[in-house]
Parts: sequence; structure tokens; C-alpha cells
Amino acid sequence: MVLPALSEAGIVSEKVLLTGRPGCGKTTLIKRVVNDLPRHAGGFYTEEIRNGGTRTGFKIVTLDGEEVVFAHVDLKTPEHLGKYRLDLSALESIGVNAIRQAVRERRHVVIDEIGPMEIRSAIFRDAVNEALDSEVPLLATIFARSLAFTDAIKSRPDVTLIEVRSDNRERLVSELSDRFKC
Repeated sequence: MVLPALSEAGIVSEKVLLTGRPGCGKTTLIKRVVNDLPRHAGGFYTEEIRNGGTRTGFKIVTLDGEEVVFAHVDLKTPEHLGKYRLDLSALESIGVNAIRQAVRERRHVVIDEIGPMEIRSAIFRDAVNEALDSEVPLLATIFARSLAFTDAIKSRPDVTLIEVRSDNRERLVSELSDRFKC
């Protein structure tokens, strides 16, 4: 599905969800938009952990500079998705705290990402819904494929869902930066 440019869409809510294929640039786009914001945002983004060119996990990096390993092939936890073991307590103590603090302080909320690993945590799902139900602007990435929780978010009338692709990525940086500067 091809979505119109923000300026062509007619309406853009303060709740923007970016979706797209893995590796299309969603996280990079979010980082660039956050760097352009005139005031401090809160929340987190995810970064790959690589070892010798192979992805071995993911870490959560808050916009305040905290970071923690959330998923890794070498973690010793019972929760897993594919080859990755998940440390949901790390997500809940660092990532969820960053979301809730941003909402409390009425800052822009950034969540990268609302995906199959993260939504294993009921506490994370609650924090996402709290941010969506709040009055604060939200910029998040969301899993493209169908999952009950993410589908419910994508179908909310108060969100704008944008597919990130190589042919619109650069334009979206400036359009989202302009939109979230307000």
C-alpha cells in the first residue's frame, strides 16, 4: 500500500507510526527526526548488536543515554523469539521507564519499536497504550506484519501510519521534523 506524503494526506495526527520492511531505515529516520527536535524527547530506540558481521542481538538505548541488552543469542533467559533470548526485565526497567517518564514530563515520546519481541511484555504493552492515550506527541516504529496488538494500534483513528521506503525516506526526515517541531 502506498501512502501519500504527509503534506498530501490532509491530516496528520500527533501520533505517527512508521512501518516498513526490516532494514528500510525506520530507526535511522527516527534518530534523525529526534536530532532535529527543538526540545528534548524521551523514550528509546533499538540498536543491533553485531559480532563479526553477524547480528547477535539488540540493545535498548534511551534518549537520555541509558542502554541495556534486551535480546541476545547468549542471554540465559527462558523467554525467546527465534534465535534470540529476551530480557523482558531490561525492557521494562529501562525502556518502559523512559516512555512513562516522557509522558509524565509531557515530552515527545519515541518508541522504537513496537514489535514481536517487545510486545511479549504486558508492562510494555500497557506503557505503549498509556502513551497513545496521552496528550503528548508520539513517534514510533511498528511491526509491519499482522499481530493482534500491533494491528489494534495501527487501526486507531488517532494515529497516522506511514510506510518507510527507500524512495520516501529522505523526504520523511524533513516532513516529520517540521511536523514534530510544533
